[in-house]
Amino acid sequence: MRLRLNASALAANFRDLATRAGVPAYAAVKADAYGLGAQEVVRRLKPLNPAGFAVATWPEALALGRADLDMLILHGFTTDCAAAAAALPRARPVLATTAQIAAWATAFPGRMADLMVETGMNRLGIDPADIAAAIAAIPIHTIHSHLACADEQGHPLTLRQLNIFRAIAAATPAHSHALANSAGIHWGRAFSFSAVRPGLGLYGGQAHPDATPHHVVTPEARILQIRTVPAGQSVGYGATWTAPTDSRIAILNIGYADGICRATAPKLQLHAGPQPIPAVGLISMDMIAANVSNLDLSEGDWLSLDWHLPTLGPATGISQYELLTRLGPRFERVWEI
Repeated sequence: MRLRLNASALAANFRDLATRAGVPAYAAVKADAYGLGAQEVVRRLKPLNPAGFAVATWPEALALGRADLDMLILHGFTTDCAAAAAALPRARPVLATTAQIAAWATAFPGRMADLMVETGMNRLGIDPADIAAAIAAIPIHTIHSHLACADEQGHPLTLRQLNIFRAIAAATPAHSHALANSAGIHWGRAFSFSAVRPGLGLYGGQAHPDATPHHVVTPEARILQIRTVPAGQSVGYGATWTAPTDSRIAILNIGYADGICRATAPKLQLHAGPQPIPAVGLISMDMIAANVSNLDLSEGDWLSLDWHLPTLGPATGISQYELLTRLGPRFERVWEI
């Protein structure tokens, strides 16, 4: 099995988001670039001059193998990460607690870091009242917060967070400020501040109803076997699909162990060129069945899965983020221009 990855679409998504924001953009490449492969994504985005790259953890940063990159470590810093931080002199932790601030000041006195401030999401972040003490303790590059509901139209928390962060920016004018993710960028320049952190939108996800991302990711699988299933017989676990007529059924080498979860099956379309092909029955750990009746297909042929995130996410009730990050390590990742 393989993932066909469109490098031109990835680059176009970055340019579109950065242009819309009008400020420097940090590309989020955490979770192995949302499943696409962080090293290759970084290699393709670096020529576009992002402000840097955002990962979740120090091991993710080390795995990139690039000490020359400006990186944000979104989970901050603890003392057991000191060796990694020393090896990555251009990486900045996004510190979220007073304990992290103290640990960083002790381990790397005078070295810059970033701050995450709580504005209403109640996830990571120091209280706004603690910002002044943090600035006194360590040199701060950028003050961040994160929008909780920017992918929802008209949620009152989005404007409330904007106003809180606007007050923070006014009180700390010498520093850079970053609030918007992919969804926040589409709310307008008021959300851009000094920098933005696009993630989902880079990889073809529709983070906001007004977004029109370019399609990046297409999973493909090979036909292991084609069999004729007589009318009245079932296919797969639980016998959930019964052939209404004699049917040619292709068994593909891909399943929920690769991130193609069972909940996608009723809405999942496969393709042989432009021809749509329905998946049938339950998705197995390593296999999917598809009805290829009246199609000229053979064992060993490749079929593509329609992994259009803005369509598949709402149709299945599965987060677009999950549809991407679940794509597993067994895929060969094939980049195309």
